[in-house]
Amino acid sequence: MRRSVMIGTGSYIPTRRIRNEDLVTREFFADYGKPIEREKNPRVVETFQKITDISERRYVDDDLVASDIGTIAGKRAIEASEIDPETLDYVIVAHNFGDIRHDNRRSDFVPTLAARVKQSLEIANPECVAYDLPFGCPGWLQGIIQADYYLRSGDATRALVIGSETLSRVCDPHDRDSLIYADGAGATVLEARDVGDDQGLLAHAVRSDTLEHARLLWMGSTYDVKTVSDGLYLKMYGRKLYEYALSTVPGVVTKSLERAGIEVARVKKILIHQANAKMDEAILARLFKSHGIDEVPEGVMPMTISWLGNSSVATVPTLLDLVLRGEMPDQSIEAGDVIVFASVGAGMNVNAVVYGWV
Repeated sequence: MRRSVMIGTGSYIPTRRIRNEDLVTREFFADYGKPIEREKNPRVVETFQKITDISERRYVDDDLVASDIGTIAGKRAIEASEIDPETLDYVIVAHNFGDIRHDNRRSDFVPTLAARVKQSLEIANPECVAYDLPFGCPGWLQGIIQADYYLRSGDATRALVIGSETLSRVCDPHDRDSLIYADGAGATVLEARDVGDDQGLLAHAVRSDTLEHARLLWMGSTYDVKTVSDGLYLKMYGRKLYEYALSTVPGVVTKSLERAGIEVARVKKILIHQANAKMDEAILARLFKSHGIDEVPEGVMPMTISWLGNSSVATVPTLLDLVLRGEMPDQSIEAGDVIVFASVGAGMNVNAVVYGWV
């Protein structure tokens, strides 16, 4: 059966480590014009870490933008796949904010990031189609889903899907929620192959809840009303996001498993978007409980959030790359393993993919 197979992965993890203690001196606000007393900052940061499990995150250097680090991750994925990049039919780049320079924090989308990446990779083939995919944090996984349609159609053979983001350049330094955000890039090469049962990309499920939830994440001015700026920053209703994810993600994962004809007990790894460790743990507990399993299997959910934070579209492909490269202690993926990918983010959008490792 013709299915999409992941044949190479790559990632870029920025070198700048921003620890929680490095942020204690910031002036935080609870809301617009409502400052938090600076002496309470250590408690703010401590509470944040207990809730999210984030102790540090990575920011890009000043000379890099999203298309730069996406190119690095893409090149590493191509090298790992051992293919000629000229044989790629698609380059899909998932992001949310385009290229944002350190010295001019406005989104730059023209040309598309995918066009910039394709140019930087020196791919000359005009039939290699390059386009962007803004879909919130689930963008990389949605790119995988789209690429799968192309590959299974028979009109394409290979696709490079990249997730790249620099959230450090759109987060409000006076907003406590900004402690979640990080930068990074991850990439995967897919190839259409004839494989056996339960191999390759088996099924997916997606939902978008815009009527009541579209603006749980939005762009707004800084909480520091004393600052004269027309800049826009990423904002969110954290508690409502938590409740939304907990109520929707388990169902989307279940639907993808049902479409694949796979029992949740067969799943060896769940690679889930990471914005809050406690939230992900609650999602998995609810997922397994709904299938009659009281205890989440040990080691089923590898985590990078404690040291990488939330890099949006880059979190899941980066996690996959680290596991495959043996850089996650006590974590591995072997042939025959059933893997579930899942993500939730701005829109609000949720998606899940069931994959049989080849």
